[in-house]
Amino acid sequence: MNTIMNPRVIYITEADMRRLQPLIESMRTSRDDLRGLQAELSQARVVAPKDVPPDVVTMNSKTRLRDLETGEEVTYTLVFPDQANIEQGRISVVAPVGTAMLGHRVGDEFEWEVPAGSVRLRVEEVLYQPEAAGHYHL
Repeated sequence: MNTIMNPRVIYITEADMRRLQPLIESMRTSRDDLRGLQAELSQARVVAPKDVPPDVVTMNSKTRLRDLETGEEVTYTLVFPDQANIEQGRISVVAPVGTAMLGHRVGDEFEWEVPAGSVRLRVEEVLYQPEAAGHYHL
């Protein structure tokens, strides 16, 4: 379960919401951990793609994150489950870290639980956001 360390507005594009809601519904019977994603979406501000601030992590955004304990940086692209490939840095929105990333802005910090404890990350940079680039079809 992720813990939000800063209050935030979660921005979700209309198209992403249309894709995420059925995904959650279809997986709900086999995945109890989707409650976190459902909770995130229930408080999201649904907006037109052109209205998403450019520093928000949205679906298909490529983001540089910093581990606040080790200082290590990682880069992930937030994707739908069928596009996930950890070797390529493509993290699924239904993975705990993917759910935690969604909607955060540059400078936001978040935490999520892993088997060895918790991991704290900060969004350092949104390297690519489809909405900011005018790529509304992704």
